Amino acid sequence: MIPYSRQSVDANDIKAVVGVLSSDFITQGPTVSKFEKSLALYCGVEYAVAVSNGTAALHLAYLAAGLKKGDEAITTPNTFAATSNMLLVVGARPVFADIRLDTRNLDETKIEKLITPKTKVIVPVHFAGLPCDMKTISSIAKKRRLLVIEDACHALGARYRDSKIGDCKYSDMAVFSFHPVKTITTGEGGAVLTNKKSYYDKLLRLRSHGIHKDKIGKNVMTALGYNYRMTDIQAALGLSQLSKVDSFVRRRNQVARYYEEELKNSKDVLLPVSFPGYYSAGHIYVIRVSNRKNRDELASFLKKNGIGANFHYPAVYSHPYYRRNGYKNIRLAQTEKYHNSCITLPCYPGLSKSIVREIAGLINKFFIKNENTRVDSV
Repeated sequence: MIPYSRQSVDANDIKAVVGVLSSDFITQGPTVSKFEKSLALYCGVEYAVAVSNGTAALHLAYLAAGLKKGDEAITTPNTFAATSNMLLVVGARPVFADIRLDTRNLDETKIEKLITPKTKVIVPVHFAGLPCDMKTISSIAKKRRLLVIEDACHALGARYRDSKIGDCKYSDMAVFSFHPVKTITTGEGGAVLTNKKSYYDKLLRLRSHGIHKDKIGKNVMTALGYNYRMTDIQAALGLSQLSKVDSFVRRRNQVARYYEEELKNSKDVLLPVSFPGYYSAGHIYVIRVSNRKNRDELASFLKKNGIGANFHYPAVYSHPYYRRNGYKNIRLAQTEKYHNSCITLPCYPGLSKSIVREIAGLINKFFIKNENTRVDSV
């Protein structure tokens, strides 16, 4: 089975991890700090706090922002559930704005009408690695005195206009994930980036039980925190991977171009759109079918032929948990169109042009067999 994504680990990565395993520190030691400094330098931001995974990073970012029960946060329904789950964990209510069908990102024109006196933060998600319109979102936030926390878990290595995602030029904090399918991996891992020292200091304490060292080196707990620490083993892998991040992103974008070459003449699929000034990290490659009735059958056909098709994402509000807890009647028009027609194709640095051609050939073969079902329904 060709997976929809996978990690790219080489001999240098393995050597880096083995080096740490042979050292005095394998949990949180000097390699974590080196990784944080390297990540901050790469993104052009003041501070980076490495944590155990991307969900933990979201949780800590929301806590550092001061979100609490009764607050509201405007975000997108087209994301992994962790984005809004961690809002629920801190007591805040996710308010879902519809998406744009061209970018599949939060529709920046839908934000202002959703702002209430309870709104405290906007959480844009750079879906599939393509940046949101951060200049517009930042302008709205400043005008309405709101915070912006970027869920950039898909977007390490992406760029927006004159800004690298993660530099926090248009936000208060940015969150990354280093899960194996992301741009780089630390096995599991994540980070929160910020230019504000007050957030940085709070993130450091919350990451490790709310404890810090006083002037004489004694542990002092000043907040209720968590064990969200990254290990030196993870950080060693991350440091090695970080040296290849740009080549990984270039390769992912090359895979996307292969798909475009093979599928551009198809009337049965809608391809992702690129925009001047937006450089995607190429996290996943998602097409849409012209007739949504074909989506599930196409996915099954690909899987039967050894292709790991996937779905990114079911609208968050459509999950049974959300339906039972206040989101029963939400239907957002563009999200519904996307949700019912999207299918994720394999995309990762090691994917060859010949395999992409094989996948595209199967897609074209499927639609030739189903020509009578062609309906422009999406």
